[in-house]
Parts: sequence; C-alpha cells; structure tokens
Amino acid sequence: MTDRRILPANGRVAHVSLRGQVEAATFVEGEWARVMAPVADLLARPRGPRDRQVLRGDRLMVLERIEGHAFVQAARDGYCGYVAETALGPDHAVTHWVSAPATHLYPAADIKRPEIASLSFGARLDIAGEEGRFARTADGHHVPRVHLREIGAPLDDPAAVALLFLGTPYLWGGNSRGGIDCSGLVQAALLACGHDCPGDSDLQWQSVGRPLGEGTPLRRGDLLFWRGHVAMAIDGETMIHANAHAMAVTLEPIVAARERIRVAEGDSWLGVRRL
Repeated sequence: MTDRRILPANGRVAHVSLRGQVEAATFVEGEWARVMAPVADLLARPRGPRDRQVLRGDRLMVLERIEGHAFVQAARDGYCGYVAETALGPDHAVTHWVSAPATHLYPAADIKRPEIASLSFGARLDIAGEEGRFARTADGHHVPRVHLREIGAPLDDPAAVALLFLGTPYLWGGNSRGGIDCSGLVQAALLACGHDCPGDSDLQWQSVGRPLGEGTPLRRGDLLFWRGHVAMAIDGETMIHANAHAMAVTLEPIVAARERIRVAEGDSWLGVRRL
C-alpha cells in the first residue's frame, strides 16, 4: 500500500498498524479529534493544495501536529492529509447528522436570530435536547429538527440524495453543499445510504459495487466512470454529476454526455458499476 491518500504515514510518523510495512521515524497510535469548523480543507501537505474536504463532526485520527496543521486520517473513508489545527476540537459523541442539503446553527431557538454558521448535508452533531422546532447541541447551539436524522438512520436512494445537490457549484476536491466535485457527490450520496465509498473517482472505480458489461441496461443509482470522472444514473437515460463543463451539479442525457466527453477528452470511458 503506497497511495499517500489512504496511507497513514508521511515519513516522519506512521500509524502503529504499519510497523514493518513502511519506513518512519516514529510509529504512533494517534488520537481522535472531531472537525468543529463547518467545513475544512484536507490538504496534500501543510498550506498545500486541497485534496478533499471534511465536515463538521467528522472524526479524524491525528497522527502528527506540524506547522499549524494536523496530519490526519478520516474515519469515514480512510483519506489522509493535513487539516488546519484551528478546525479541530476534542473527540466527542455524535447523535445526529444533517440530512437537508444545508442548514444553519443558531445561538437560540429562534429563526429571527442571526445564524452562527451554515452546515452542509452530512455534517454530524451531538444533540442534547429539543426546544420546540429546534434541536439543541451539546455546546448550546440550535438547529432545525426537520433538517436532522439520527446516526444509524440512513436514507435508501442514493440518486435522490444526489439530486439534493442539484445546482451546487463545482469545486475541485469539494465535499459540501457550498461546492462539490464529481467524486464528492457520489460519496455523499452513498455514505448517506449506508454504503462505504472512498473519496476519489479512481478509488471508487476500483472498489464500489460490481462492474457491468458494456450495453447492460442502466438502472437508477448505477455509477458511470471515465478516467478522472464519475456520474450517477437517475434512470436509463439521464445522469447527474458535478462537472467542470457547467461548473455545477447538473442533469445530462447519458448518450449526449458520453459523446461530449469523448469529443473533449478522447476515449476516457471506463465503464459502469452497480451497487
């Protein structure tokens, strides 16, 4: 295993499970933390380019702290990288997750109060009680109850989840309603429905579902892959994807999209996988 994206090692430190498999100056157990910022970039290196993003309440194993960043591995998909230390807080229980496309945190159970932060679909919270139409978080903030589901209560239609992101701006490495890319959209849809899913399209092509033979009729939820791109079938004729062509999450006829991509990028088609 040498792919840095899913290898909890950076030469200086490595997780103890890799002892004897990789070279590192120190092997550590790591310590768990939670993301406290609404969304945070997961970087290839401190102050480097964004690989992915993590959301409020995501659990991260911290292996090293350096230059104001933490070298981490995300519990949700094993992705490794660097997160600003200011985005992190202590590990704690989470009880609910945001199942609306987005929601707001308020300082009180009052929709007329200025919001504290915006949270994306998939963010996780520790809910301590209820006040009318609001849920109260353990740290004293409030969020509309209608926007939450309990941890362990997945949805059942990945395509319906993907449609929640329709119109979301395209963002390379994005994982939130504020900006998302093709693999982030697929991952959000699958994780919300209880399916394991890695963060990038090449990893998804290798591990999600089973391959279908060319020409097999498509079903809702099938994943369509090109080199460096992934989309999800809404039905046999239409797909949804976050794409740089429209710079947004859009619906597109599958046949037309395949031809457009072939003309623009050559023969990059890989195939279809089914959950």
